[in-house]
Amino acid sequence: MNFADYVGKEYAPYSVEVEKGRIRFFAQSIGNDDPIHHDEAAAEAAGHRALPAPPTFGFTVMMEGGGLFNILTEMDIPAIKTVHGSQGFEYKKPIYAGDTITGHQTITNIYDKKGGALVFIEVENRLENGSGEDVCVLQSTVVVRNG
Repeated sequence: MNFADYVGKEYAPYSVEVEKGRIRFFAQSIGNDDPIHHDEAAAEAAGHRALPAPPTFGFTVMMEGGGLFNILTEMDIPAIKTVHGSQGFEYKKPIYAGDTITGHQTITNIYDKKGGALVFIEVENRLENGSGEDVCVLQSTVVVRNG
């Protein structure tokens, strides 16, 4: 299989509805006790239109939308042969409860190391809100043990 053929591939967009309970649960799970993520009155008092999601919540949206796993499935790569190598976030605007977030996923680069024993798949997921505004861009690297 020639992994390089996948560089530049754009996948069908996916959409995820963001619910208040998901934001509260996520904030609690990561130990974020800032009231703006738990209490609507506190969020409003801080100038937000709804509960804002904590910064790394975009990863949850990406995973719920099938990001990364769809690539492995298409490339016929067993998940057991992979490890999540890196994750980056570029924040543009808050993600709010009630938003429908649409993700656009592209494979940006694929390269190998150790004579092809390790394959690195770099993926970008651009998330936008219902108004078409970018809210977060995620850069992920999946490392595949080849062979």
